[in-house]
Amino acid sequence: MLYALRFLLHYSAFILNFARFLSNFFVFMLIALQDITFEFGSRVILEDSSWHIEPGDRVGLIGLNGTGKSTLLRIINGEYSVSKGSVNKSKNLTIGFFNQDLLSFETDESILTVGMMAFGKALELEKDIERITKELEHNQTDALLEEFSDKLHEFEALDGYNMKHKTAQVLEGLGFTTSDLDRPYSQFSGGWRMRVLLARLILQQPDVLMLDEPTNHLDLPSIEWLERYLVGYNGAVIIVSHDRFFLDRMVNKIVEVYQQQLHHYAGTYADYEVEKDLRREMQQRAYENQQDYIRQQERFIERFKAKASKAAQAQSIAKRLDKLERVEQVDNGPSKIRINFTVDKTPGKILCTLNNISKSYGDIQILKNTSAEINRGDKIALIGANGKGKSTLLRIIFGMEPMEGERVPGHNVVTSFYAQHQLESLDLSAEILDELKNFGSGRTELELRQLLGCFLFTGDDVFKKIKILSGGEKARVALAKTIISQANFLMLDEPTNHLDMNSVQMLIDALNKYEGSLVLVSHDRYFVSQTANKIWEIVDGEIKEFKGTYNEYEEWKKRMAAQQQPAATKTNNNADTKKESTPQSNTPAADAGKGAINKDVQRELQKQQKQFSQVEGQVASLKERKANLEASLGSPDIYGDRAKFAQVESEYQEVQKFLDRANQQYEQLFEKIMQLEASLVS
Repeated sequence: MLYALRFLLHYSAFILNFARFLSNFFVFMLIALQDITFEFGSRVILEDSSWHIEPGDRVGLIGLNGTGKSTLLRIINGEYSVSKGSVNKSKNLTIGFFNQDLLSFETDESILTVGMMAFGKALELEKDIERITKELEHNQTDALLEEFSDKLHEFEALDGYNMKHKTAQVLEGLGFTTSDLDRPYSQFSGGWRMRVLLARLILQQPDVLMLDEPTNHLDLPSIEWLERYLVGYNGAVIIVSHDRFFLDRMVNKIVEVYQQQLHHYAGTYADYEVEKDLRREMQQRAYENQQDYIRQQERFIERFKAKASKAAQAQSIAKRLDKLERVEQVDNGPSKIRINFTVDKTPGKILCTLNNISKSYGDIQILKNTSAEINRGDKIALIGANGKGKSTLLRIIFGMEPMEGERVPGHNVVTSFYAQHQLESLDLSAEILDELKNFGSGRTELELRQLLGCFLFTGDDVFKKIKILSGGEKARVALAKTIISQANFLMLDEPTNHLDMNSVQMLIDALNKYEGSLVLVSHDRYFVSQTANKIWEIVDGEIKEFKGTYNEYEEWKKRMAAQQQPAATKTNNNADTKKESTPQSNTPAADAGKGAINKDVQRELQKQQKQFSQVEGQVASLKERKANLEASLGSPDIYGDRAKFAQVESEYQEVQKFLDRANQQYEQLFEKIMQLEASLVS
């Protein structure tokens, strides 16, 4: 009896300690997926996979299309149930899920009403209160009065009386005017709709924010705004995106869905690529070493299995081989399909000239008396905010948009124009493969099927009727037709939408081999940086040209921003420059002796080191100020006061300019100090 009592006491203590352990574990874990398996019919999407999501995580969820990224987000969101394993969430956890389905959300309700959907519980209570109020006009029972009182108390606790005011403040803080609030959601472009839906998420203030392809349909300024918001976001963030630039700036972890497993990597997407190559190399070595071992053992078994003195040993080795956990050979992933362009004609030196072009939509001036020229070999990226006229300019270049001014086409120019909203050229009654065959490219069926594989149409998918395809699938078919055309001048409007990273890379490789010219519009900065040799931006109705790559353009913008400092700062810079140049002009002559030169160099070195310490302090201070401002921009409260938001945003830009200048000065001083130290040593 005493033994049983002791056992119960020890067992109770163990259970209590284990419960405390689990409690502490989930304090630091927002979500824990433990050995989960998920299947669609007979197809296994995930098998025995685990993932722990902690506060502060910034996770990039990647993988080929169809591997289960969006499915995994829906499992976390509770929309799908796993067939094996467990999905544990911390108590009272809230999740905000921005997914691809929201892009098809349509309503004629005002954007204010759409934003207020964040207050779901309060809106339900408001309806209940209205219902009870009407009932009380005819039936004033104690039970109904008590229910009415409880609903009012709960509605007030949720701050329901201020939800309209809060929604209006946040929307206005995100750039909408007061008059916009009552406009129907359906009247806004994709980028502005995205802001409405993000405003709804901001108002929800979830613990975990899941974003499924958030940069699709966003222009560059909107993507940069989203980046600034996420930098200061207090909760965990999970991002599915094919935008490598976006992932590199936003995430500190990568989770890859690959071969029904979740593979975890620390760092940015660039870090993931390095680490994955290293893992693959190690796995391949382990596989080859194990295969060598297996062959040696099998030779021993084959040689001695019939020999009495060695038969037992051979059987023992055979059993060990049967139990051996085999290392899998490295899967090289999707095959690198080569897309080869064929250009039918060689055009003249100039493909298109625009002289004094102007274009307006009512009172809105898009282009104003601007000129440009497209030459053979140009690969131009047309960038900028939505509404600036990028797509309009493409149509003008193509010759399908009326305008004021002169458009002069070049000699022997054959143009192919891809735009997602212009899919009327597709034969809806045709199958996908036949649509490409009928296009007259002269390619074989095997070549066409390989090309369609790049655009995510595999197996029997190529026999689907175009009329049953989604909008994104139709866009991919139209893009495939553009790629196989024999045009020497391509015009591409957002070609990377609906493509995964592997397909985007294939398109990049194809365009880099393309011998013709092109003009493209894209918000994918990685895609632009890999394909364009010129940048066009529409500024105040004029086409501004930068001759160089997108990375060079970004560096040039930073240098221009650093030069635009207040007059007082410029004066100080001039004074500093004069001080720096004085020792050089007063340097002793060569015949003054080596000792005198060394003393002057030492004095100059001390001076530069002192100035270096000052600049180093400035950089640290500016970085701290920038971090504080980013935290402010990430707080939902800041969007409630439009004036305050504008002030913080302006201050953030100003600090960034000073920081760029300070970093540049820091590098210059560092190089100068290294040179002075080297001269002393020599």
